Amino acid sequence: MISDIDHDTLNDALRRCGATWDASQAHGLLSSRLALAGADAGVDWLQQVLEGTEESNALRTECASLLNTLYRDTHRQLSERLSEFAPLLPDDSDSASLRAGALAHWCEGFLHGLVSVDHGEALKQRLASDPLADIIRDMLQLTRAAVDEDGDDETTEAAYAEIVEYVRVAVQLTYEELAEFRDPAAASSAEASNTLH
Repeated sequence: MISDIDHDTLNDALRRCGATWDASQAHGLLSSRLALAGADAGVDWLQQVLEGTEESNALRTECASLLNTLYRDTHRQLSERLSEFAPLLPDDSDSASLRAGALAHWCEGFLHGLVSVDHGEALKQRLASDPLADIIRDMLQLTRAAVDEDGDDETTEAAYAEIVEYVRVAVQLTYEELAEFRDPAAASSAEASNTLH
């Protein structure tokens, strides 16, 4: 992901300030919340990720600053349909098992963001229809991602890269599919239109 924030820096900051979310989970959560609420997602997301941390703690302030930068970068990438969007994951120099675990956490955060908000009937129907229903099923499978210890490194790396690319594109598609729900007037209009037919 092209951002001023890297996975390890944010992960360490979250751990130091006492947050229960890790960097990948937090970015997954942010990505789905942005798809549902657009720019309005930022404040609630920040509060959720930092829930239980001490507001007067300087470490929390540092962490909030990193999260705000991540929010701005991710919102810009999704809203401007930039191809540089990618899930926030450990560097390729980290072990395959660590990266697979982080990818599973990223997908957990993404799914949590989709299911833990109030859903109107129109949104429920959209999430239950393809392509979003397929994406949700696939992400659920990926929450159980693990490395085949008997596989060779080249095959493992190729499979990992393919899955990360799938997730990257799936998030952008989710953002497009939920466009009308980021605009309450459009969502109401769509629901009224569905009722009439």
